[in-house]
Amino acid sequence: MDLKEKHCVPCKEGTSPLKADEIKQFKENVRDDWKVIDNKKIRKEFPFENFKRGMAFAQNVALIADKEDHHPDMCIHYSSVDVELSTHKIGGLSENDFILAAKIDEL
Repeated sequence: MDLKEKHCVPCKEGTSPLKADEIKQFKENVRDDWKVIDNKKIRKEFPFENFKRGMAFAQNVALIADKEDHHPDMCIHYSSVDVELSTHKIGGLSENDFILAAKIDEL
């Protein structure tokens, strides 16, 4: 199943973060410009022509994140929005991070 068609599922107690080989497999299912940081998070910069467009994008990300109950860290700049995904509960990456990345890529 395509990641953008899936839904985030809360991690159960004791869930381990994804291993490097699993991260590599999931990374193949999102756009190439998502960067893996220390095998603990993924990050992408989205460029915009102005602040208003970036804010609208951030609001759309927030709506998706609330629906999926999986919330990214975002930094809004004048002409870009940085989105960072990690599953804080497990201290690393989970499938949820890649599901949300795939949904954000569709915006």
